[in-house]
Amino acid sequence: MEKLLDIKQLGELIQVSRSTIYKWVNMGFVPYFKLGTFVRFRESDIEKWLQKRHRKGRTTFKLQI
Repeated sequence: MEKLLDIKQLGELIQVSRSTIYKWVNMGFVPYFKLGTFVRFRESDIEKWLQKRHRKGRTTFKLQI
């Protein structure tokens, strides 16, 4: 079984504050497990979640006046 991450570990992994992760959990924005009073994250779920939010950058810049 894959090791589960806690909020601190997830924050370090994706470089986001713990308070932001708590907000995401409360909003149901990020995939998580609720184990009693503990919140845990599967790293593979987080990777898939991040991939869905990936946006390609532009190759050119057009100035709008």
